Amino acid sequence: MKDNDIKIIFTDIDMTLYQQKTKTVPASAIEAINKLRAKGIKVFLCSGRNFYLIRKTGILDMVKFDGLITMNGANAIIDNKVIYRYPIPSEVVDAIIKFSKRLKFGLTLIEESEGHINYIDDRVISAHEKYGTRFPQPRSYPDHYDRVVYQMIAFCDELDESLFLPHLKNCKSARWDEYAVDIMLKDSDKAKGILAVLQYYGYKPENAMSLGDNPNDIEMLQFTGVSVAMGNATNEVKAVADYVTDDIDNDGWAKAMKHYNLID
Repeated sequence: MKDNDIKIIFTDIDMTLYQQKTKTVPASAIEAINKLRAKGIKVFLCSGRNFYLIRKTGILDMVKFDGLITMNGANAIIDNKVIYRYPIPSEVVDAIIKFSKRLKFGLTLIEESEGHINYIDDRVISAHEKYGTRFPQPRSYPDHYDRVVYQMIAFCDELDESLFLPHLKNCKSARWDEYAVDIMLKDSDKAKGILAVLQYYGYKPENAMSLGDNPNDIEMLQFTGVSVAMGNATNEVKAVADYVTDDIDNDGWAKAMKHYNLID
């Protein structure tokens, strides 16, 4: 890998670049991003969160980025414009609403700039507390949901998930907590959003590097020319990465950039 092959970097947020407990980005990572961008290497956030939830972390005030991929690849944003959208069909949304009511689990429906939840219980509170996030605005869902949805989060255990997932057409899941699982279209993932950005700039996958720590980062890591797992990543994420760097709290993000000679 020549130093100048990498033109763009896609990084997960939570526990890759952003420490949830302290609600900060390591100073070494901020310095690394500033150096990368000064060299003309673009840096994009690539998150399961929507734009509203990314902004709520404060990360956009801590670091400057060239763009965002949100909702596990369902939106790509450059210069504050959405250049790519991949919504979930309304019949799929209606189907999971019925299961949520029948099995009595909280369901978050995430739109382009907002999200709502229909039911809050201990599972919802527990998952949000672990990640330092607030649950969205509660609202009751009609049987037919007439708004555009890009991502869904079911706050349930694996048993409930096994009951409804086979009935959701062309859908897959990515669990991020004992009681929380992202539901998305089978052909929608972070790699899809990355592809849209690469096409926008005329780059190839081998021009891209990605960094992540959780199972919803796997497709992204497998797609880009260079992939990095954080030291605090899950074992399945480490298994698909080209390189495993240090933990987030031990300057892992910046160390990865130095390992690939992208910064001094």
